[in-house]
Amino acid sequence: MTEFIPRATRFVDLPDGFPMRAGGTLHGARIAYESFGRPSPAGDNVILILTGLSTDAHAASHPHDPGPGWWEAMLGPGRPIDTDRWHVICVNSLGSCKGSTGPASIDPRTGEPYRLDFPELSIEDIADAAAHTVRALGFERLACVIGVSMGGMGALSLLTRHPGLARSHVNISAGVHSLPFSIAVRSLQRQAIRFDPQWNQGRYDTEHYPCRGMLTARKLGMMTYRSAREWDSRFGRARLSPERSCDEGPFGLEFQVEGYLDFHAQRFLHRFDPNSYLYLSRSMDRFDLGESCGTTAEEALARLHLEKALVIGVESDILFPLSQQRELAEALGAGGPGVEFLALESPQGHDAFLVDVARFGPPVAKFLSVGW
Repeated sequence: MTEFIPRATRFVDLPDGFPMRAGGTLHGARIAYESFGRPSPAGDNVILILTGLSTDAHAASHPHDPGPGWWEAMLGPGRPIDTDRWHVICVNSLGSCKGSTGPASIDPRTGEPYRLDFPELSIEDIADAAAHTVRALGFERLACVIGVSMGGMGALSLLTRHPGLARSHVNISAGVHSLPFSIAVRSLQRQAIRFDPQWNQGRYDTEHYPCRGMLTARKLGMMTYRSAREWDSRFGRARLSPERSCDEGPFGLEFQVEGYLDFHAQRFLHRFDPNSYLYLSRSMDRFDLGESCGTTAEEALARLHLEKALVIGVESDILFPLSQQRELAEALGAGGPGVEFLALESPQGHDAFLVDVARFGPPVAKFLSVGW
């Protein structure tokens, strides 16, 4: 088992005996983060970013790690999230394998990786760990918390569990819970991993690794991260070269779209821990903001006291359909803050926030520049 930690990652220790919502505690746990820009003397220019499932804390390049980050075009000097103005903290989710404590980390009680002995993980745990990180770094009040995909769920949990921690919120391609379709997809992903004999009840290693399960899981995910319209426009029914098709044998890869999925799944294969994938994906399925707050999601959101909020969705997103962002914006608006809802027409589906900066950048930049 391996953790995949970017070279400029820094760490905040969680309190010893960090309690998990579903039971169990963590000892000697930590959260990985990177920061961008400088805090103002008053510390009133801090933005927290909560990420999607498989993302690390390296959101953008900086002097300590000049390699491009996962949100490179959105974050940096003069970019929509302008680090000449804002001090940005991006955390790696608790339960991940990118520096924060998760199933691939060493359990101090045994000296071995946690594997399936890691406690049951919830979005609420991820939110609490992120809130602790912010406070441990010396900040009691955020200018904004930005959450994308799974991070959007985490941001909503953080706002309701830690009222007053953030003045404003940007929620992108997320919702107050997962819908049946996305739960079904992630169920198939987990099944692909668990049914691979090499998974071995979570006791795999680099020589006995569930390659087939992870490849299938990643391909299933990638099919839902983009839209059918994009697949049509990019690939149509174009075939792979005869050499590539022959290399795969009977019933192997034939179409270019198959080659695309295979190439990117192979790249992901040894860059994410399978057990972490299982834990994080299940936490998304189980999250329900209303249930978490002991009420309805609408009531929980109406109780928030934000100065303003921006909710963005994409009409081609099938994982978190646009109706979820519209409902989220309406519920946030019931609480009194100025809420803007944007339905973008990007053809790139759920992953549009990663690649369609031309559409996402201007509204985020405007939100962060007006009214401060």
